[in-house]
Amino acid sequence: MSETFDYIVVGAGSAGCPVANRLSENPKNRVLLLEAGPKDRNIWIHIPIGYYRTMTSALSWGYNTEPDEGIAGRSLIWPRGKVLGGSSAINGLVYMRGQRQDYDHWRQLGNAGWGYDDLLPFFRKSEDQERGGDEFHGVGGPLQVSDIRDRREICDAFIEAAVESGIPRNDDFNGAEQEGVGQFQTTSANGRRCSAATGYLKPIRNRANLRIETGAMVLGLLFEGTRASGIHYSQNGQEKAARANAEIILSGGAINSPQLLQLSGVGPADHLRALGIDVVHDSPGVGRDLQDHYQARLVLELNRPLSVNDDVHNPLRLAWTALRYALFRRGPMTFSAGHVGVFTRVLPESATPDAQVHFIPFSATKLGGALHPYSGVTASVCQLRPESRGEIMIASKDPFAHPKILPNYLSTDYDRRIMVEGLKMARRITQSPAFDKYVATEREPGDAVVDDEALLAYAREKGNTIFHPTSTCRMGNDPHAVVDERLRVRGIQGLRVADCSIMPTVVSGNTNAPAIMIGEKCAAMVLEDAGGR
Repeated sequence: MSETFDYIVVGAGSAGCPVANRLSENPKNRVLLLEAGPKDRNIWIHIPIGYYRTMTSALSWGYNTEPDEGIAGRSLIWPRGKVLGGSSAINGLVYMRGQRQDYDHWRQLGNAGWGYDDLLPFFRKSEDQERGGDEFHGVGGPLQVSDIRDRREICDAFIEAAVESGIPRNDDFNGAEQEGVGQFQTTSANGRRCSAATGYLKPIRNRANLRIETGAMVLGLLFEGTRASGIHYSQNGQEKAARANAEIILSGGAINSPQLLQLSGVGPADHLRALGIDVVHDSPGVGRDLQDHYQARLVLELNRPLSVNDDVHNPLRLAWTALRYALFRRGPMTFSAGHVGVFTRVLPESATPDAQVHFIPFSATKLGGALHPYSGVTASVCQLRPESRGEIMIASKDPFAHPKILPNYLSTDYDRRIMVEGLKMARRITQSPAFDKYVATEREPGDAVVDDEALLAYAREKGNTIFHPTSTCRMGNDPHAVVDERLRVRGIQGLRVADCSIMPTVVSGNTNAPAIMIGEKCAAMVLEDAGGR
């Protein structure tokens, strides 16, 4: 037995929540939203610093990459949200759109309607900007965006040092220009995280025409010929089905969306046949063109107790940190995964920023690991527009088996140059007078790592993902493009993809805000194509 809806949205993450919200605004549209993870009841989801716990918890899918030659044969943990809100419920909260040129490039590749001026209205529509509205920002939208609540001396020193290094001050990376140094804004309000579920689902969860199902693992798409007519899913040990009269929208993200397409017979035909999967449509680009931002970090030990490490390791300061948050919603528990940001050009041929720095007033052994016992801070450098391309391919017809993820990091000379020059740039900042006076020593990579070869080796051996996978269901009009400019899956009717997997190229910055924008735009196109219904 199966129920019938007008629209089925698969994945209640950064894009899926906006899609479900906007499609169900019309009470005539029956909408089913399916999420494989649980409801977002874990308290650490809603406390900003909680990302440090949730990224490596049961609220993440727990993916691991294949051993990658470009990073010394290592396998990396790839956190992806498995909960209402998806990755927006466990991410580092940084609100960043990318550069105008990113989106104008998408349009120049033949994707009509995806230039910056086309997309700015959707960014503004999604936003409730604490500073108020203007030509770049909106107010009254579902996504709350606010300034960092607490300034720290060491963060101000990093900003001053960047300015001393020749980087201009910028108080709005999402305004007229991205280039510069300043404090990040975050997807939070009053010291609480605003995930896509908080912003887009919580206010409308009682709509009679919207059903939200959690713990619902989609096993495959159902087809009538080449038309996607429904989905097959598992919930509480029972297998169920649902049919869509109008359309199905996949919003599983850069891993789950190509995985589900491949499991359902839409993907590289030879690969699917080898796994015993019947081919519905040969789409060679599904799972390919994978892009991600790779990072390498400087860890510095301070000569005075100005780090969050000091707050955590001192019982009295730790108690005050907890009390301060409970009473005032202030202090380190409101921190995001980036306090200060830098966007700058490290290669002479770059016309716009090609590297980003996340400066964080603490340091740790690894993702989710213990804070260092000393007063430590971190300056993490990532490349903004990598040339390296990887892939995500299922290795089994079992929908519960993780696909193989091969990022293929640092496989081009350009990417390697960015990492080396980016580390040098970060060092210039930390060695500038305004910051250097606070530094006892550089713990990582350390003073002995100086020349280009040594810096590249350090980036290969110690670098990591910064959690921005994209482009595995790439939008375009070439033979390897998976979706068209309306996000319709090529060769299939009644099926769209709306998440970061559709990006032709990864944006120059964090990906949560663009994912939400993609959800907004997809919903608008679906309604427009349905005659405004």
